[in-house]
Amino acid sequence: MSTSSFARLPGFRDFPPEDLALRSHIMEAWRRVSRRYGFLEYDGPPLESLDLYVEKSGEEIVDQLYAFTDKGDREVTLRPEMTPSLARILGDRSRSMSKPIRWFSMPQLFRYERQQRGRLREHFQWNVDLVGEEGVAADAEVLAVAIDGLREFGLGASDFRARVSDRRVLRGLLATLGVAEDAQPAAFAVIDKLERMPRDKAEEALATGTGLDAAAAGHVLETVSSATLASLEDLVGSSESGADVQSLRDYVDALGAMGLGDFVEIDLTIVRGLAYYTGIVFELFDRKGELRAICGGGRYDRLLELVGGEPLPAVGFGMGDVVLGELLAERKLVPEFASTLDYFIVTVSWDLRSEALRVAHALRDKGHSVSYALREQGVGKQMKSASREGAREVLIVGPDELARGCVVARDMEVGTEREIELADLT
Repeated sequence: MSTSSFARLPGFRDFPPEDLALRSHIMEAWRRVSRRYGFLEYDGPPLESLDLYVEKSGEEIVDQLYAFTDKGDREVTLRPEMTPSLARILGDRSRSMSKPIRWFSMPQLFRYERQQRGRLREHFQWNVDLVGEEGVAADAEVLAVAIDGLREFGLGASDFRARVSDRRVLRGLLATLGVAEDAQPAAFAVIDKLERMPRDKAEEALATGTGLDAAAAGHVLETVSSATLASLEDLVGSSESGADVQSLRDYVDALGAMGLGDFVEIDLTIVRGLAYYTGIVFELFDRKGELRAICGGGRYDRLLELVGGEPLPAVGFGMGDVVLGELLAERKLVPEFASTLDYFIVTVSWDLRSEALRVAHALRDKGHSVSYALREQGVGKQMKSASREGAREVLIVGPDELARGCVVARDMEVGTEREIELADLT
């Protein structure tokens, strides 16, 4: 059978050691930052009931999933996102838990979508969620985690920015600009696509969807695109949305107090297409604007109730490893891969093998990484293996040294040698 019959599926990745090293580097950083903020790690099954996602996103999502009927005639899918699983898990236990709940996870997710730059059919994603706190301090805390998650890799304000909006403020602004409440979903849809659509086409779509004339539609898009905190306070500060604008200012001020203000920009064109977001939303982008969103999230106060849990406010985000990996590579922040080893044990003759194994296992019991030749080889060949495997030191087990109760340790970087007592090793 041809080996081409077993080609990797499109949109999926293999992880040989050099690629897995980057994935591990990313996930270890995510885990460190999460724990600094007091978040606890959780996980769930990669296979979930299809109804969990249909309930949240509607029947149209099925075409984007790896969905099938299992052998028990259950409609199931590989998980495309983690928040519904979080809602299901908390639905069984949140009533007995102290609030707020700070949880994070790093699941592998699957979507049957067209493969393109920054988007595959599987990826690993950092999910951070803070549940049970409705105040704006929770929103600021979650964005701070996301920003620090990127800063952990050496990225700064010149590399990325957080574009922040508030769906409640946007609704208030649209009402002030004459967009009727029943036409606002159509306006949201146009604004969400504004960067991917020529301005004249966007104005035409907005006019068609809302009933505004062309001039009014253009004014709406211009006002939304150029909105700042100051302009929002002038436009809607005295309306019912004034409190939401103040919350948005408190949010920005909190991030400024953490020293993260340079990363944050108000941008009401950030809508987040997922319908369950209810308040402040955000997306993180590279400053050059060359990549897809690195991260996205916001407040979703009704999702837990939607899947059968108690009505709890919640805010969170997801950050994928694919776009982040591209950004780190472009900024030359990917650690150089190198095989490393604490010790390689070289035996001068094969009949000393038992002593070499005893030393190796004693060192491994102490937590050191140790390797050696698995079949009889000359000393020169063993030394080449030690160099290839990145050994820091070579321990040479020879008959004369053993007679003196020691081994010779050679530093592979500088080439110096010293004797080490066997008792000190074992």
